[in-house]
Amino acid sequence: MATVTLGGNPIKTSGELPAVGSKAPQFQLVQNDLSIASLENFTGSKLVLNIFPSIDTGTCATSVRTFNAKASALENTKVLCISRDLPFAQKRFCGAEGLENVINLSDFKTGSFGKDYGLEMIEGPLGGLHSRVVIVLDENGTVTYAEQVPEIADEPNYEAALAAL
Repeated sequence: MATVTLGGNPIKTSGELPAVGSKAPQFQLVQNDLSIASLENFTGSKLVLNIFPSIDTGTCATSVRTFNAKASALENTKVLCISRDLPFAQKRFCGAEGLENVINLSDFKTGSFGKDYGLEMIEGPLGGLHSRVVIVLDENGTVTYAEQVPEIADEPNYEAALAAL
């Protein structure tokens, strides 16, 4: 288990992030149109997995906006924004913000993504939601970067994540 903080208060997560150099665990997540997307759907593209507790918080919204702005300049790269929010909330936010360079995916049905990637918060007021994490994958699904942001309210290291591409 890893530990992150929320307002300085420690919160345990369900495990450890996938190690750099390892293959990313498979996933099935819900897209905005309620269809299922799996890791195989993105084979051949570099991926930035922008994972966060909820699109309806300031820091999470900022990370989606920031990656959306940077994604338009990235070649053969997709940014997947993953949370336990309902697909309707994800779609509403991106539509209202005019964000078109990110792909929203929801883990609302089973929460298995958070468990399989070791990033589900298992205690505290946000228990059951994802901790703030950025994972970068190469075209073959191999992890090239993994950051679990120590304090939930802080933003990830965007530059380090993008440099791993």
